Amino acid sequence: MTHSAVLRGPGFVAPTTHWELERVVDELRQTRAQWRQAHHRNTLEEYAFPSRGALARIVTALATALYPMRLGPSHVRKENEDFYVGLTLDTALTELLQQVRIELTFTSSQSGVRAGDGEQMATGIIQRFAAGLPEVRRLIDLDVDAAYHGDPAAHSVDEVLLCYPGVIALLHYRFAHALFCLGVPLLARAISELAHAETGIDIHPGAHIAGSFFIDHGTGVVIGETAIIGEHVRIYQAVTLGAKSFPRDGSGRLKKGAPRHPIIEDHVVIYAGATLLGRITIGRGSTIGGNVWLTHSVPPNSHVTQANTQQEHNDGSGI
Repeated sequence: MTHSAVLRGPGFVAPTTHWELERVVDELRQTRAQWRQAHHRNTLEEYAFPSRGALARIVTALATALYPMRLGPSHVRKENEDFYVGLTLDTALTELLQQVRIELTFTSSQSGVRAGDGEQMATGIIQRFAAGLPEVRRLIDLDVDAAYHGDPAAHSVDEVLLCYPGVIALLHYRFAHALFCLGVPLLARAISELAHAETGIDIHPGAHIAGSFFIDHGTGVVIGETAIIGEHVRIYQAVTLGAKSFPRDGSGRLKKGAPRHPIIEDHVVIYAGATLLGRITIGRGSTIGGNVWLTHSVPPNSHVTQANTQQEHNDGSGI
């Protein structure tokens, strides 16, 4: 069958001739073929990809299952809470299982290594993910409490959960981090990027973030893949926890996975616009002022401002 015949298949409505669609379709096909050959992806059409739309539905359903009476539909009451949670989780986890299957199939096709029983592996991932949901709920509760107690403008924990972009981003992150640790990083990254698009907060699912984390306002926050954040940390809008440099291998390619982002210890506050780069450690109880550019570690109880960024901070000296 010719490409013209495909374009003129059943139900085809002839386009306006000046669009020259046959030529455009032919050139797009050639471009796809060139890209696939350059990336050794000539069998790509045999495999599906995870669906962002499906993942958005799944995350919404999981969130309502964790908070049925606040994020769920209006008909949920205490007497039918467990029924709603069970039904919603079963539907969401079944759909998530299909997305995990897709990623595992695609990953094994690209590596050329069949990862044993893919169905058993996918089922095991979902079982472990489901078992971890109570811990996700516990961590989000701590994050919500931290936001409520840390923001004088917050009138209730319900307002925080329903409205605060930092909590929305953390809810996505905590689902995504669980999946990242279970071996499906593509799904994890897609879930994180859903939150990024909605809130302007970019948290890589590989980052390790303890409980009681508060992101105030949030827009422009960036937290890199290997960042480690302790308990009771508070950061404001436009804070970057990034990499200072990107080491390369002998072929000039970026090395993946090396620790390259900051470690933030417990009870640290980082004010708006601060940029912290590299594998540095911000000691427990420290305060990093607004718009600071920091590329070296500071000891516990330090106070760092633009005026003293270049100075040494010993035993918490600073401001």
